[in-house]
Amino acid sequence: MEINGATRETYVPSDKMSTSTQGKEVSVPVPRFSTRAVHVGQTPEKEFGAVAQPVYMTSTYKQDWPAQDKGYDYSRAGNPNFSNLEAQIASLEGGRYATVFSAGLAAFTAMCTGLKQGDSVGGFGSMYGGTYRLLTRVFAEQGINLSLVPVGDWGALETLLKTERPKLFIFETPTNPLLEVIDIQRAADLCKQYGTLCVVDNTFASPYLQNPLRWGADIVIHSATKYLGGHSDVIGGVLVTNLEEIKKRADFNRLCLGLNPSPFDTWLISRSIKTLAIRMERHSSNALAFAKWLESEPLVSKVTYPGLESHPDHEVAVKQMEGKRGFSGMVAAEFRLSLRQTERLVASCKVFCLAESLGGVESLVETPASMTHASLPAEERQKIGISDGLVRFSVGIEDVEDLIADVRQALEIALADTEGEEGKTTAGGATGLSLKKDRRTLSSD
Repeated sequence: MEINGATRETYVPSDKMSTSTQGKEVSVPVPRFSTRAVHVGQTPEKEFGAVAQPVYMTSTYKQDWPAQDKGYDYSRAGNPNFSNLEAQIASLEGGRYATVFSAGLAAFTAMCTGLKQGDSVGGFGSMYGGTYRLLTRVFAEQGINLSLVPVGDWGALETLLKTERPKLFIFETPTNPLLEVIDIQRAADLCKQYGTLCVVDNTFASPYLQNPLRWGADIVIHSATKYLGGHSDVIGGVLVTNLEEIKKRADFNRLCLGLNPSPFDTWLISRSIKTLAIRMERHSSNALAFAKWLESEPLVSKVTYPGLESHPDHEVAVKQMEGKRGFSGMVAAEFRLSLRQTERLVASCKVFCLAESLGGVESLVETPASMTHASLPAEERQKIGISDGLVRFSVGIEDVEDLIADVRQALEIALADTEGEEGKTTAGGATGLSLKKDRRTLSSD
């Protein structure tokens, strides 16, 4: 089946692989997740036998004869560190192909560059702020239309697919920052029915907890900055697919648009992925314990975490996420506090760091309305449920007892803050509102 120039075929990774023993083909089990994370794309270097892959910090490559290279000619087009990371991630996502980029948004940019004037893109209303900004402020100027439907409104989704025939339908699950869980298989089946490519942002779950291709998605996107990198020290992105034409287009657009990462960045991400399983298990166990404590806290009106039985999409999460492994490290909570007190709460944490982004070993906290989702218009935030009192926690791998104690002491400080709204730092006037708004427009992680 051909969609947008790509021939769609269902690829189901086997749990067996063939190998040759004394001239005979035999089937052996495919290595499990952590074994693949450590070894795929990480063969010891040949010349000196270095166990750790070297960093190929080169822009160009010697050729023995004009146009006769050894697989690489220029690092904007490709680099051994790129190839190593691509093999590693494709294996963990159960995909055939992967392309690495300088950022997750670079992957989205490469994917959308083939769209033409008059084409449309669909998505759920909870779309990540950076993706929303890219589509509404960059691609909209090229005549690309974006249409959103409410999360869970399957009738509206089918109507959109039937009437607008979008080339791509993009969503993330769990969503950012409300942690809604979207049934990938149901969405992918509808997309197939109407000839739309199904694109899933798998950043919040990571390949360890969720493999969208397995549930019918055509393309998987990651901000490798988050859980894949895992240490808040690198920015990168990746696209994974089973469609050869999509892979070719992604590679070509990376080359033409200069969306390539650096060799060192890809080396850092490859190194970090080796511990992904261990980290995600700790993130998940900490987040579950932290979410259960928040549920018991009278000053919290609502806690959202896919691992809680109270989560409305808990059963879907158990089905499509590796529930026995965990449900990731992201927790959202609504506090019974004023806006001023909510800001005081996040600013008073000492273990949780007040910062944008997520997925690092250290715990982060932020207020989506004024930080990561400030690029969304206020009415859009209200439509999808991002209130001024919402707090997003990226739960790290510290001792969870310290994380609970940290928020508890911050709550005491916040409650003691009875200063009026006129004193808050997000007010206008001498505090520099225009500068703050410009920064928020540029930031959305």
